[in-house]
Amino acid sequence: MSDDTADDRDGLEPIRVLHVDDDPDFVELAATFLERADDRFVVETATSVDEGLDRLAETDVDCVVSDYEIPDRDGIEFLERVRADHDTLPFILFTGKGSESVASEAISAGVTDYLRKRTGAEQYDLLANRIENAVDATRSRRLLTERTRRLETLISNLPGVVYRCRNESGWPMEAVAGEVERLTGYTDEQLERGDVSWGEDVLHPEDREAIWDAVQEGLVADDAFEVTYRIVTADGTTKWMWERGRVVTSSNGTDVLEGFITDITDRVERERELERRTDELESKYRHLFEEAPIMAVVTRVEDGRPVVDDCNRQFVETLGYDRDDVVDAELASFYTPESRRKLLDGGYDRALTGEFMRENRGLVTADGTVIETVLHAVPRHDAHDEIVGTLALYVDVAERKALERQKERLEEFASIVSHDLRNPLNIAQSRTRLARDDCDTEHLEHVSRAHDRMASLIDDLLILARSGEGVGELESVDLAALAERCWANVPTADATLVVETERAIRADRSRLRQLLQNLFANSVEHGSTGSEGRSPSGSRPAADDAVEHGGADVTVTVGALDDGFYVADDGHGIPESMRETVFEAGYSTAEDGTGFGLRIVERVADAHGWSVDVTESEGGGARFEVRGVEFVERP
Repeated sequence: MSDDTADDRDGLEPIRVLHVDDDPDFVELAATFLERADDRFVVETATSVDEGLDRLAETDVDCVVSDYEIPDRDGIEFLERVRADHDTLPFILFTGKGSESVASEAISAGVTDYLRKRTGAEQYDLLANRIENAVDATRSRRLLTERTRRLETLISNLPGVVYRCRNESGWPMEAVAGEVERLTGYTDEQLERGDVSWGEDVLHPEDREAIWDAVQEGLVADDAFEVTYRIVTADGTTKWMWERGRVVTSSNGTDVLEGFITDITDRVERERELERRTDELESKYRHLFEEAPIMAVVTRVEDGRPVVDDCNRQFVETLGYDRDDVVDAELASFYTPESRRKLLDGGYDRALTGEFMRENRGLVTADGTVIETVLHAVPRHDAHDEIVGTLALYVDVAERKALERQKERLEEFASIVSHDLRNPLNIAQSRTRLARDDCDTEHLEHVSRAHDRMASLIDDLLILARSGEGVGELESVDLAALAERCWANVPTADATLVVETERAIRADRSRLRQLLQNLFANSVEHGSTGSEGRSPSGSRPAADDAVEHGGADVTVTVGALDDGFYVADDGHGIPESMRETVFEAGYSTAEDGTGFGLRIVERVADAHGWSVDVTESEGGGARFEVRGVEFVERP
């Protein structure tokens, strides 16, 4: 007898055999021959029924071989004891006492096989063959039962219907299972009997011909198909279905279709709602574009040159043209000769690549008047994320528009952003998240990024539009405590904050929070060694942007001045030639920057009656000094 832990040398599952016979020498000899006959055999032996039952209780066994004549009980009694706990375990009666009565009794008791002992080694080869056949048959039945159980469990838990049908007009169903009645209102029996035809009674009349053609084309191409269509349920409800199927050969040799159908009505409705909300949002943005208090032009590339694709009302009114005279014209035709040279001699190419920062441009009106502007241009992408042109924003530095008109437009602008634009954007973002659960497509990622960009612009534009208003109630604000809280609200990577003041100042707490957070974000994004060569963008970076631009090694310090406070970093600072322009609206060196962060800082300071200037810090970085602040003595 071999050891219990013997491994199958062919990599097949071992067959564990319990041989019970009252002759110890015979069971040992039989075990030796059986294990030689098949490497898979692992044989246990017992010389009594009780010992055999004990072995069964202790060890997993694949087959029992037993003699008929055993002193304490005969083999039939042993079989009945085994069947009480192991109703499917193969049991072979291997006995020297052979008779029709014994065989009949054994078969009646449920023996798997009956084999008479013979002389010679050939009897062990025959016994080995019988054992192998019995075990293989039992395992096959067990495997089939398990597979059937798993299939039934899978079908019962699938959110849809599995089917087999003939590829004929009406698609008569031969078998259907799953959530048939929940999806269609009909029972599986109605479909299988032909009382209800899938193609004629369930499939939507307007989709029948198109779906038939689509299925046949798919079958011709690769014996499979995938289609989306509508059905009409038993109560007249219209639902959207997604189906995938293929050709298989049935047991009678004919080709049939097998596949899976599931309800996608909720997904289709969400996608349609998302499209509607996106269209609504686009309309709102169109209004925002038109009413923006700065000149805005959308360009497209034609032969490497910028052509006006669209422009807002401010642009045509300022230059004195009709919109039809501007759209589809070359942008260079509205520039002064010097500005035209800058545009065509690399300026537009830099804007397309996102390298364009901020430059002066001269625009020419319809009557020949030159308007000096500051231009900020960024790349414009299509639905496939390909760069197709630019968005150019022109700020009239001559401030030709009356202050009252600017104020009215800013108020209207803030109203649009706050009320008419934020709500549909929130809905569009939520619908996008729902759509992702049902539809894994790269287009939704582009939509999500565009929504995030819109949200960032809305926040900054709203703050900027209102930052010129007077401050609210002034109170005593602990500068150190507020600085710590503001630092926690800004993506700072591994940057460090040092607070070197214990003073309290009189300020509008919420407006002061805006000022500090924007200064912190600016220092983290542009103040580290990783941002060498950059100057402030005024944007609030995402956490990963802060890491990308550096930020990990910068130290930001908040300290006191005689008449105010400062925020300084130890980065590369701001060139002296650029310090007068960093607070201008739209100024940004970052591709994703809104260009309004430092402008907001200046507006908050102005609203308090403070001044803000930028200079060089002791560590060579940027230092923003806020002066004219009123300190509050602590009790």
